[in-house]
Amino acid sequence: MTGAGQSSAPAGWYPDPDGTPGMVRWWNGISWSDVTTPAGPGVAVQAAPVHLPAPPAGPPQPTPAPRSSGRRTAWAVGLSVLGLVLVVVIGLLVGRPSGGGEDQEVAAPEGPAITAPTFPPGTVRIVDEAAGIAYPFLGDGWYEYDLGVVLETTAVAGQFFTTQDLTPDGGTFIAQCTSGPLAPEFAYPGPSGLQSTLGAVADSVRANYYPSPNERQVLRDEGLTVDGTPAHLFEFQLSWDVEGYDATGERAALLLVDVGRSAPALLYLSIPNTHAELYGVIDRVIGAVEVL
Repeated sequence: MTGAGQSSAPAGWYPDPDGTPGMVRWWNGISWSDVTTPAGPGVAVQAAPVHLPAPPAGPPQPTPAPRSSGRRTAWAVGLSVLGLVLVVVIGLLVGRPSGGGEDQEVAAPEGPAITAPTFPPGTVRIVDEAAGIAYPFLGDGWYEYDLGVVLETTAVAGQFFTTQDLTPDGGTFIAQCTSGPLAPEFAYPGPSGLQSTLGAVADSVRANYYPSPNERQVLRDEGLTVDGTPAHLFEFQLSWDVEGYDATGERAALLLVDVGRSAPALLYLSIPNTHAELYGVIDRVIGAVEVL
């Protein structure tokens, strides 16, 4: 029985059924060979075979789904892993610094980096001649400080705004950015004593200006260089639960800068948690302090 499109001719060489001039194919009685050859010496070409008409097509047979090969899957997974390894290796090679044959290690920073100042050129600055430093005015909503003395300095300059008009002790609660020469009772010994002196200032601020009892979490206690001069930063978060206060905590930062005078300059920033969206002001101001 012959199938659809098959010839009933006997086996032998016949003219190429595709019509290529001078070329012949081998017919084995069932199907054509895949290879053609010239009709030259030694090739006996027979008359073109007669093809029977194709019988009516039956219902389509479902094509069996190809069976997956475990080996092929393994190869695919292997190649995928190899490709990933190559990508990682190439990335490492591209990312390596040029230089000697040994890997170079980047030293980790000693403390959290201060965010670079983002104040535009021409920003108005508060110039504290008494303390010997200058820093940016924070703009609309902030006012020149005029609320009296700050116990930790001998003079005070800066800016503030009120966050609660009347507190249980009869005062006001504020956000502030103020400065002044450090008070002599803290007995500043020189640059080597920046950290210890600032620790005593932080304890004084906590006792003088915040509801009690409170808890303190130290965020940063690190040495800095401000405009080329030695300085120290102490930043902390206070929290309390005292009736009558709108705020339940405050973030504060104290920066002590050795300005080459008998008293270092103290910069004091505080933001109650009722205005936590302004916490970023602390880094911006500290990053923009200049020594006069």
